[in-house]
Amino acid sequence: MGFCNKLTNFECNILQTNQIEMKPVYLVGIVLSIILGSFFNWILCCESDNVLGAEDENGAKENVTSLASPLIIRDQTGDFLFKSDSNFYFNKSNFIIKRPVSSQIEKGVVSLKSYIGNQNNKFVDITGFYDPMEENNSAFPNLGLARANAVKNYLLSLGVSSKKLNIHGSSKEVLVMEEESIVEGPIAIAITENANIKDAQAIIDNIKQHPIVLYFDSGKSSIRLNQNQREKYLNMVRALDKVDNVSILVEGHTDNTGEAEANQVLGRKRAEFIKEYLVSNGIAPIRIQTVSKGQLEPIAGNDTQEGRAQNRRIVITVN
Repeated sequence: MGFCNKLTNFECNILQTNQIEMKPVYLVGIVLSIILGSFFNWILCCESDNVLGAEDENGAKENVTSLASPLIIRDQTGDFLFKSDSNFYFNKSNFIIKRPVSSQIEKGVVSLKSYIGNQNNKFVDITGFYDPMEENNSAFPNLGLARANAVKNYLLSLGVSSKKLNIHGSSKEVLVMEEESIVEGPIAIAITENANIKDAQAIIDNIKQHPIVLYFDSGKSSIRLNQNQREKYLNMVRALDKVDNVSILVEGHTDNTGEAEANQVLGRKRAEFIKEYLVSNGIAPIRIQTVSKGQLEPIAGNDTQEGRAQNRRIVITVN
């Protein structure tokens, strides 16, 4: 009323009338604000709690936060924290890192190398994720392990010691896809104090006793690993990462069909084919030796079709 005293009666009546008419509008605005605020609060809350069930390479269930960009590397027991606006990218059903990797990630890896280099109790766990519907064309038991191994090799290229790196694979039914063909950020990296090193020398000794044996059809050099052979391959890769002065030996064998000299050449071609396969699956060429035994070391008689099939083989071991 004090304010109205400064106005004419006509002006005061208009002001009071407008105030009465505006009250319903204000009430509607307030109600809409509450509704919209609650809606967006629910959306943000759900996004921040976006946790998906994942299954590791041993079949165990675990909770894994959705891993779109950015890439975060954190030491839960230390003071290292790296965040990148980017991440690693892969084509669907593929384990080769799409290039180029951002310079931001490269700088982060260099910082990570410096952080863990002088700390004997610090290691790096690299977990790769895959959709169970993706096709696994790698030598690893699952595509997640193959992707983790690719990222491991990227870290190795920047000077991180292989003895500091552990690889894991987990399935996730919902991956972030870009353009429906590029998998965005199916990688998690964490600093841990768990070396996760089993007896590498015992693994190597076991591989020597039970090598990977691959068989070929006559005159052919194509191959596909079964699940048991993939598990052996994973053990081989992990052992090579932890033990120095160990290399993979690939031996090519044939049956006695044809001339001995031609079989010697065929054995070497098969061995070299497998070497290329292993290199494409993340083993450095310098760590692989090839040799052809030709028809000289049969493990069965060449007088039967079954015996010749056993002799046409590749033996992958370590030395």
